[in-house]
Amino acid sequence: MNDRYKHLLRKSRDAKRGGHDAWALQSTGEKLAVSLVLNRADWLEEIQYTIAEAIERSGAEWVAVIPQVARQLAEED
Repeated sequence: MNDRYKHLLRKSRDAKRGGHDAWALQSTGEKLAVSLVLNRADWLEEIQYTIAEAIERSGAEWVAVIPQVARQLAEED
């Protein structure tokens, strides 16, 4: 696991457990990536981003780890 993966996994776990309130405390970049991990288009809409815009803003390096983090969270259920 690299640092980027660990960071996104931690932030995604926080939002998954704490819901919107935990997500709302994150930076914009974290909110975008976490929304993608958790498949929360409603959260993206709240901060006025489309899925395409969220992907573009997140960048290739972050987008590359999103599927891995989503799988990890699914396995933890």
